[in-house]
Amino acid sequence: MKFDTKRLVWTREPASCTISEDKIEIVTLPHTDLWQRTYCHFRNDNAPVLQMETDEKYFSFTVRTQFESKHRFDQCGVVMYLDSENWLKGSIEYENERFQHLGSVVTNAGYSDWATTEIDAAVKSMWYRLSRREDDYCIECSEDGVTYKQMRICHMHAGGGTIRFGVYACSPEDSSFKATFTCMEMGECQWLAHDGQKPDEETLL
Repeated sequence: MKFDTKRLVWTREPASCTISEDKIEIVTLPHTDLWQRTYCHFRNDNAPVLQMETDEKYFSFTVRTQFESKHRFDQCGVVMYLDSENWLKGSIEYENERFQHLGSVVTNAGYSDWATTEIDAAVKSMWYRLSRREDDYCIECSEDGVTYKQMRICHMHAGGGTIRFGVYACSPEDSSFKATFTCMEMGECQWLAHDGQKPDEETLL
């Protein structure tokens, strides 16, 4: 199913952008970010976010990102932003000339976490797939758009009703870069339902 870019709405606009039927380009402003409290203690809530609204309970959204990031914490990826204290994102954050952080942040009730793995700094493209099953969510990534690897399964306390999801890009430090989003599709949920597990056997004392 084609992703309808005409349904996209900004929550904060970037320095500049272009939006067409099959491509979105965002140029970031310096000192823009999404983060709430945990560990760093500060609260940043000014990243440009471009999303569409849906009440569909089961779906998958895929997008390819290409980026010219070159400064620490430059990032772009997939996002579900409900409000400043309830959101999730999956992205690559540039660190230095050797490596980047491929990871995800989940923010519930105003507290963020960050789960990451290091990848080579030469990587300049990544696919993401965001899937929803009611108020549970899965973020996956892929280098070729065919084979996806799980990054994160999470529960969103405020994510059971109408939501907004889409893409974002930001530069937390004194930087600016261009992020390009293509191959956007929304369709049936590719995150299959769990078959269930047998209860744990009781331990005999």
